[in-house]
Amino acid sequence: MKIYITSGTQDYLQKIVDENEGQTLILLQDIDEQTMLLHETNNETIFNEGREYEVLDQTGELTSTGYAVLNNIPVTDEGRPLFEYRFKNRARMVEDEPGFVAIRVLRPLNSDTYIILTLWQSEKDFLSWQTSKAYDHAHKKRGTAEGVDQQPIFPRPSYATKYNIVELK
Repeated sequence: MKIYITSGTQDYLQKIVDENEGQTLILLQDIDEQTMLLHETNNETIFNEGREYEVLDQTGELTSTGYAVLNNIPVTDEGRPLFEYRFKNRARMVEDEPGFVAIRVLRPLNSDTYIILTLWQSEKDFLSWQTSKAYDHAHKKRGTAEGVDQQPIFPRPSYATKYNIVELK
């Protein structure tokens, strides 16, 4: 399974959606009204340009409503095995949180930045997860000698991007 991501105006991306009925597509828009389109498929992408990711781990179905958080994590070539091992062996507690919809752990195929994509029913559900005991448990090694964040595998800081999912017309 792969996920492809492209950017553009909402009208342009909506046109791609309209021309590709039956594809798994999610239209995302941030608070600055920047839009991007995700395409999940076992086949080739329908995009002319975009970023390509292999799905390493997944739970849930991608939906066309709700809230999406993309944790963008740059990882060195040498650090990929450790990073992927940690995510394949994660606590898996987020799946039981109220409002959780789906997760995709995405390996970049043409960059160094992994994406941990989570979908939520609402922003409120995501914020509740961040203050939950399950979140604390999933991140309990952060900042310790055992934490992956203390390994020299990150060439620059990670960052999160947050989007509302635009209901497809």
